[in-house]
Amino acid sequence: MTSRDTVTDPLSSGRGAALPDGGGVPASPPIPPRLLTELIDGAVRDHGARRAIDFLGRHWTYAEIGALVDRAAAGLQAMGVGPNIRFGLCLPNTPYFVIAALRCGATVVNFNPLYVEHELRHQIRDSGTTVMAVIDVASIHAKVAAVAEESGLEKIIVCPLADILPPFTSLLYRLFKRSEIARWPADARHMAFRDLTTADPASFKPVAIDPNDVAVLQYTGGTTGVPKGAMLTHANLTANSRQMTLHVGHGAEANDRIMGVLPMFHVFALTTVLNFSVDTAAEMILLPRFELKQFLKTVKRTRPTKLLAVPTMLTALNKAAATQDVHFDDLDFVVSGGAPLPFDVRQEFERVTGARVVEGYGLSETSPILTCNPITGVVKDNSAGPPFPGTTLEIRSLDDPHKILPQGERGEVCARGPQVMKGYWNKPEETDKVFVDGAIRTGDVGYLDEDGYLFLVDRIKDVIICGGYNVYPRVIEEALYEHPAILEAVVIGVKDDYRGQAPKAFVVLRPGQSVSTSEIAEFLKTRLSKIELPREIEIRQSLPKTLIGKLSKKELVAEEAKKAAG
Repeated sequence: MTSRDTVTDPLSSGRGAALPDGGGVPASPPIPPRLLTELIDGAVRDHGARRAIDFLGRHWTYAEIGALVDRAAAGLQAMGVGPNIRFGLCLPNTPYFVIAALRCGATVVNFNPLYVEHELRHQIRDSGTTVMAVIDVASIHAKVAAVAEESGLEKIIVCPLADILPPFTSLLYRLFKRSEIARWPADARHMAFRDLTTADPASFKPVAIDPNDVAVLQYTGGTTGVPKGAMLTHANLTANSRQMTLHVGHGAEANDRIMGVLPMFHVFALTTVLNFSVDTAAEMILLPRFELKQFLKTVKRTRPTKLLAVPTMLTALNKAAATQDVHFDDLDFVVSGGAPLPFDVRQEFERVTGARVVEGYGLSETSPILTCNPITGVVKDNSAGPPFPGTTLEIRSLDDPHKILPQGERGEVCARGPQVMKGYWNKPEETDKVFVDGAIRTGDVGYLDEDGYLFLVDRIKDVIICGGYNVYPRVIEEALYEHPAILEAVVIGVKDDYRGQAPKAFVVLRPGQSVSTSEIAEFLKTRLSKIELPREIEIRQSLPKTLIGKLSKKELVAEEAKKAAG
């Protein structure tokens, strides 16, 4: 495990150095290790009067957030929260996300509020979470309360939504959403957040924390599909925030307003919305979820300068812009992540808003960003961009992962840098599998061009083996997106008696468009090789998506497997 520890100076121990085979990109400058608590301390000290959060029209300054953090830290410490405690957050995007368990030396464990009971139970047990903050939405609290006893959850801190809404909205919520508000028992397990913050901040006893201590357990399916906790240290997460600051070319002087609608329990928004905003004393415009009407109304009211998005969100905004004003006048740029960004979606959003759209790439195990197209400079179509500052990419052979391939050849994308996780929580064998020669294996196939830009070909596990040939679904998907009638496309491998596997495409058409599957097949013949042509094309009204809006293949794979089984 020690050989996998995060190296905070990317130029030390070989990490971040250019490699002799040409597989790496020189990494600079070094990223100094910091604590996550330093981010809020710096924002409060230097920009206390600046607005920190806009939540549905209610506002907090950094000074107010800092005072809340101090009181919460004292209350948590009095409760027994400290080092070696795993503290769960089962919350949508709300101001409660700044809760102060990290100041006590605890490790935060992010939980998806939409998890069903067995998923909550597994993650609570696997992580050893004993205290959890839960929003007081009845459907969410009920699931956590139901598994608390059997999973070892000792304390539930209930965070009332009404307490953080604007006064009039709060009144309406209490009156008309009463049935949706959790009622919790007056027992030893439950405590209201408002009671937690009555503690005297002066009672807090400072805790010794090291930047290499684990700050967050970020659960991910990784490359095996089994949920694992990626151990992200303070140094990992603050490094990725600093890398983003270097990438965009400015810090607190920009007075940014960052739209935070992607869920912060997902590591993309955790870094790009929460940590980066606090690090640069920006205003976070928080919404609990992406609901188009509410989102556009909030954009009109707040005029964000930066938007973190996924492709399906941009697709929805492009569609809305065809019939109404979208008020992105102050938007500097958009960073899209989570899934490949179709060229036409990027092009249309840039045309409508005048804002630059850049695509990034990473994974939960890397805090998460590894690469991103530049904010100013060359954006290459269908590229994930060059490495983030302080990051080295290596393309390794699929047959021999110890062999680094030269520029232009396809292989597994591997990475080194200060944002790379410490390992998987209590899973040393899985940790060993995901590292090779000290570099993390992403499970993605790609190549680097002459300028060091990364081009992704596909997931290793998604590669379709057709009669001994490797067929990459992403190549087929990109060809499908070239058709003017196609809005969304997913390609999976299905059983084929002759070739072993064959590609099958699922597509959603643009509103008002009509095209037959035979016409789509004919369109693909000039863009794909014979072996890549889908055996079948199915037109659907919608395709399955993850919570953050990423197109999901697992449901389609399961559906086709069931069909094949008769």
